[in-house]
Amino acid sequence: AGAGQGSPASGAGQRPPASAQRTPEPGSHGPETGSIRINSGKVSVMGAENRSTSATKDPSAPLPKREGKSATPAVPRGRKTAEAKPAARARPAAKAGKQRKAVTPSSAESKSRTIVAFPESPRRKLRRRLWIGGVTAVVLFIALLAVLVFSPVLAIQTVSVSGTDLTRKEALVEALQPLKGKPLPQVTDQDVKALLTNFPAVDDVAVEAKPPSELGVRVVEHVPVAVLKTGKKFALINADGKRLATVGKRGDAELPLIDGSTAGEDPEIFRTLTAVLAALPQDVLAKLEHASAKTVDSVELQLTNGKKVIWGNADQLELKARVFEALLKAKQPEGGIQVYDVSTPTRPVTR
Repeated sequence: AGAGQGSPASGAGQRPPASAQRTPEPGSHGPETGSIRINSGKVSVMGAENRSTSATKDPSAPLPKREGKSATPAVPRGRKTAEAKPAARARPAAKAGKQRKAVTPSSAESKSRTIVAFPESPRRKLRRRLWIGGVTAVVLFIALLAVLVFSPVLAIQTVSVSGTDLTRKEALVEALQPLKGKPLPQVTDQDVKALLTNFPAVDDVAVEAKPPSELGVRVVEHVPVAVLKTGKKFALINADGKRLATVGKRGDAELPLIDGSTAGEDPEIFRTLTAVLAALPQDVLAKLEHASAKTVDSVELQLTNGKKVIWGNADQLELKARVFEALLKAKQPEGGIQVYDVSTPTRPVTR
């Protein structure tokens, strides 16, 4: 018996090696139920569902799957994964009663048959036509304006001048020659006036376009109120004392005469004389021969028939002018009137 314990040939009572395992028989699909697998000191019992229960747990081994639950790996509490969000946001299935009905060709055809096309209302049609017509008119107007302003079709070829008495028309036409070639709509009153600054009698101008190529210029001149005698020359002056033009003889202008020495000696007296004469109408000025003054308060006028007018100062010019005009038109008393005193217009005196 002692010799039998140490004999290697004896297989009774000896444990099979650790690496030994049952080999499945040919034709079988895996370990049989209840078979034992011995591997590296681990004993596993194979069940009916090929699940192994390890005697020694391996921390690195994956958790076994459970039947009846999702195969999604467990997520630690408090964390959310990208795969879990869509499931959380998934809406519950609609109830059977609220599910949309599928649109079949027959139902779509029946709906199309129920659509009725109503004719456009007359008011809406009129509004649309007016809108289209308005837009078209604006576009045509802009195009026409562009043609008129920038096209050489309306270029100036001739210039005509009217309204001049103190200035020669030929001289004005010659001064306006630089305007030739410019389109008529581009020429303004300021453009014409800028070319006539060398003519003192011209006060203002008005431009008139005469298509296709003529520019009309109407001149407004200063109104002369007196004739200023300087030596042997006679000049027409306005209310500001500005010299407008010259005349060859005293009789060429039916205006009162002012001695030029007065203007040179005392400009204030000269301004007073011109202001008094400017207040009188043209028909009255034509009856005056001379105007003089020694001071600003002693203005005197002399008529062409030799009668005298005591005017006084430059106060109440309009009232004095109306009173003096009324006295001239009034019936003359016997013996006539030699002196008209309107220095106090509310109490005029004649003698």
